Amino acid sequence: MAVSLAGLLVTLGVAATAPTSASAAPKTAAPKAAPTPAGPAYRHGAVPTVSHASTNPARAQTAASQADLSFHGGVSNVGVTTGPPRVYLVFWGTQWGSPATSAQGYQTLTGDTQGMAPALQAFMKGLGTSGETWSGIMTQYCEGVAAGAQSCPATAPHVGYPTGGALAGVWADTGAAGPAAATAHDLAAEAVAAATHFGNTTAAANRNAQYFIVSPPGSNPDGFNTVQGNFCAWHDWSGDAGMAGGAVSSPFPVAFVNMPYIPDAGSNCGMNFVNRGPSGALDGVTLAGGHEYAEVLTDQF
Repeated sequence: MAVSLAGLLVTLGVAATAPTSASAAPKTAAPKAAPTPAGPAYRHGAVPTVSHASTNPARAQTAASQADLSFHGGVSNVGVTTGPPRVYLVFWGTQWGSPATSAQGYQTLTGDTQGMAPALQAFMKGLGTSGETWSGIMTQYCEGVAAGAQSCPATAPHVGYPTGGALAGVWADTGAAGPAAATAHDLAAEAVAAATHFGNTTAAANRNAQYFIVSPPGSNPDGFNTVQGNFCAWHDWSGDAGMAGGAVSSPFPVAFVNMPYIPDAGSNCGMNFVNRGPSGALDGVTLAGGHEYAEVLTDQF
């Protein structure tokens, strides 16, 4: 599968060294953290909307820093995804409609008018296949080093490469309607429910997993596509006490992505950023989705 991820900026709070994967791109200047929209601190790695970036030029600065990134210590000794990444896609709510299977083997949904669900599945399944090199970039990051460190010894646990694809499971959770405006807590609770659905009910089972909570068309999770939103997607973890609504009580922590129905925001969230016309209608899905995927790999919790 051919995808374009030009312009993606990865990662907050991790140490960097030269890529360890044979397929990794050579290291130049370390990437600077992506601009963060005004809003709650739990919106980690938020991808800003075009309208917000255009009215906040200081926040939209994306010039590469000449300094390497530094490790900030992680959360409970967890800094990065250290094994092969596993992505679970959760299409939340009856609004998605009835499921079927496409000729390519992807789950389709009758309420998915723009085809976001199969596009997201194809993207995640294509990572780590056919000599794909973008995923190698993340393998330069590590944990297990002192806070403030800016390099990674070869012996440190590094981000894993998604050999054979990152897609680990798809769940159309259509037993009830999804919230019209889910809170951060609601999204985290759905991520914990998804982990249980997939049988990942221990911390070890979720150590290298991330859950994309994909809200249905027309919904506004955490204010997406509203004046208060200013973002296209963001990531967090279930134990973040700073979330709106508080942390989710669970015996195992999970990393999750707030993935709204990106096509609803049109060009404000990436439509036609790479391709012109109809072929670029879902550019924002892979751009925002790829950004958050990489953010979680390099900043698990």
